[in-house]
Amino acid sequence: MAAGLLLKMVGFCVWALFWLAGSATVSTSTTAFAGGEVVVVDARSAIAVTDDDFVCTTLDWWPPEKCDYGTCSWGLASLLNLNLSNKILMNAVKAFSPLKLRLGGTLQDMLIYDTSDSRLPCTPFVKNASAMFGFSQGCLPLRRWDELNAFFQKTGPKVIFGLNALNGRVTMPDGSLGGPWNYTNAASFIHYTVNKGYDIHGWELGNELSGSGVGARIDADQYAADVITLKHIIDSTYQSNPSKPLVIAPGGFFDAAWFTELISKTKPNQMDAITHHIYNLGPGVDDHLVQKILDPSYLNGEASTFSNLQGILKSAGTSTVAWVGEAGGAYNSGHHLVTDAFVFSFWYLDQLGMSAKYDTKTYCRQTLVGGNYGLLNTTTFEPNPDYYSALLWHRLMGTKVLSTTFNGTNKIRAYAHCAKNSEGITLLLINLDGNNTNHIYVTSQGAQTQSARKEMSDHIPGLGEAAELTRQEYHLTPKDRNLQSQQTLLNGIVLATDANGDIPKLEPVQVVGTQPITVGPYSIVFAHIPSFYAPACS
Repeated sequence: MAAGLLLKMVGFCVWALFWLAGSATVSTSTTAFAGGEVVVVDARSAIAVTDDDFVCTTLDWWPPEKCDYGTCSWGLASLLNLNLSNKILMNAVKAFSPLKLRLGGTLQDMLIYDTSDSRLPCTPFVKNASAMFGFSQGCLPLRRWDELNAFFQKTGPKVIFGLNALNGRVTMPDGSLGGPWNYTNAASFIHYTVNKGYDIHGWELGNELSGSGVGARIDADQYAADVITLKHIIDSTYQSNPSKPLVIAPGGFFDAAWFTELISKTKPNQMDAITHHIYNLGPGVDDHLVQKILDPSYLNGEASTFSNLQGILKSAGTSTVAWVGEAGGAYNSGHHLVTDAFVFSFWYLDQLGMSAKYDTKTYCRQTLVGGNYGLLNTTTFEPNPDYYSALLWHRLMGTKVLSTTFNGTNKIRAYAHCAKNSEGITLLLINLDGNNTNHIYVTSQGAQTQSARKEMSDHIPGLGEAAELTRQEYHLTPKDRNLQSQQTLLNGIVLATDANGDIPKLEPVQVVGTQPITVGPYSIVFAHIPSFYAPACS
């Protein structure tokens, strides 16, 4: 026992000397250091800051008749028919405490609200191939809105509601839809919501009408005017409330010129968040989705969208911030055993890490349940692997984003944040390689100053403080090493709900801090390092 403790202390001394030497020497002699590779985290200052509730997910309006490529994957997952009393569903939302939840999607722009101003019958969506988006106009009965809000009050999400932005539009000569937004029904619905005391975190105008649009489009100039109208409605309706919901738009695909104009004409403070959608893997029917997900260069491609939007916002002089309002990866409902399987956590967590680096405040995953990309199984509500990936991110990754570089293979993706509600940092490592195990050390560029080195040397522990050198690791792997498994293992144990529908505890393994982080083939590791010297996190 004494010999083991001595070995641990010797190991720590080697690690401490290595750390004190600074990252300049690290990067040139990495492979020589104990045969491992190195992640360098610049912990001197944050490069971006996310919302505390950065992880967001969605619920949609698609009825069971929504089918893609001969597959009907939505079942009873619509906001109009979802079983709100299911225990797993309730516990899955409660576990985040809180979860941002965006209600919307394509059919929101075909939805009327059954308020007193509506003179139309309140009928459900009906499949109609000749209609816009393939369905007739639908209606949200107020009793269903009451039921949804009872569910929200029990489970505690922060709700973002997507409003119908197509009311009142006329077709223009260029094919776009013009004329001012007819806000009468929306304003009546907002009034009803306020009068009932329902808590809404944000109201979002429209879905995928920006740029060239999806099925329909509106010019940025008109859209800006409509956003300002929504802002006035919210300011008026909530004038006696201590806080007002966010004004959010446009919930569409990024188009630099269109987004620049919308931001310019709503600045400095008419629009709180600008939302864009991400389906960068292409159609769900694509047989090469797994190859794309495992290709680092393909994953890197989306960085330009985040960077360009960040640049527009910085140069505009606006208080508007960037959100990803909907991201399912592969459009037309995803692909079974890919976008609802373990392999998709590589894409999803990489997206969370990458978007956060570019100051994205919130990232909404399509969907919580529904289609082939739900965090929960559409039929059983049993969590898919990405649910646990999202929950671990939410619990471990704080708001401050740290610059992170890895000197080895490009198959390792590395992201670091200040730890959430704890000391030190949390490091996320994703191994896209199915053959190699990586042994990774972590060091800090923040150790370059004399004062930092002195503070570190002052805290080299004695024998009685050896326990402080541990870190907590969460290793995610697919069941049976099958990337297309819908079951995930945490530190070798299958994650599943119990007979009461309770979400399992996500327990880490304790690892001696002097040891490298071992990242196995096709695996994901969250490592909370409480002793990491991080001035940015203090």
